[in-house]
Amino acid sequence: MKYALRRPLDWFSDIALSPQTSAWSIGSAFLTGALLEISTHPKPGLVTPRSNGAHRDMNLQTFMVSSAVIAPCLYQCAEAGLDHAGPALTLLPRVRAIGEIYEARLLAATRGVNTQRGLLFSAGVLAAAAGLAARRDDLTEAALFDTAAAMVAGICDRELRAGLHREAETAGEKLFRQYGVLGIRGEAEAGYPTVRNHGLPALRAARASGATLATSLCHTLIALMAETEDTTVLWRGGPAALSFMRTEARKILALGGALTGDGLAAIHALDARFIERHISPGGAADLLAVTLGVDALSGGELPPIFPAEALPFAPCNP
Repeated sequence: MKYALRRPLDWFSDIALSPQTSAWSIGSAFLTGALLEISTHPKPGLVTPRSNGAHRDMNLQTFMVSSAVIAPCLYQCAEAGLDHAGPALTLLPRVRAIGEIYEARLLAATRGVNTQRGLLFSAGVLAAAAGLAARRDDLTEAALFDTAAAMVAGICDRELRAGLHREAETAGEKLFRQYGVLGIRGEAEAGYPTVRNHGLPALRAARASGATLATSLCHTLIALMAETEDTTVLWRGGPAALSFMRTEARKILALGGALTGDGLAAIHALDARFIERHISPGGAADLLAVTLGVDALSGGELPPIFPAEALPFAPCNP
């Protein structure tokens, strides 16, 4: 028996006359991604249900609280896209205004701990882009990424390059000035190439191999770590830490990633090394959540949660 979430694209065909329910479907796809990312183990240096990783100021419950707080933002951003009649670029101010409200609520709920601010930005943009694409009756994967890129066109010039005359305020601005990295703004403006070219292929390859959900999520995270310009790692440890993360992740992929015993053993070993060096790939974790949300909107089904032989009891048939 196969267990899977109902696909959001099926929801859209069923509820074509209910834009409000469509917004809930889009928001739920990205909220599912956030919750599955939180529940994934192992994740080198990151908070999981079994470890606080390289963190002393947050744990699993911190992420559960922040996910609950930001959930309405995802629905509201999707609704903003569904309601928007103009060009994609003019949708961004409304989405940023919604995001600012929920960023403040997130920080209040976590007492200032930054759990999911990066995810809030990306999932908010992509939820709004999905809403706008659905409004245009073109909710394909390509249209989703193209719409997101159009929404944030010029954001790196406006918020990073044009601000060099004033004092840097955000971590992203400081890292841009120090290392020239564009961070999540650059990822979004390029249409999320790390998700398109690495996250989604890794997730789908794991699913095609018959891997369980837990293994598929872990494998996808490693694929993202191997490529992403993770500003959380850069902020904590500088270019050396970022290079170390990418190099080690690529070595693990060469072993087969989480899909092989050797690769999984290497992931556990890397977790210990990340904790020792205080490395936490939060940017890659955010992109894992985004990858899952996009895959759901593209019609993907979750891999089995358990292998059939591991189920402790037979499911009941009503």
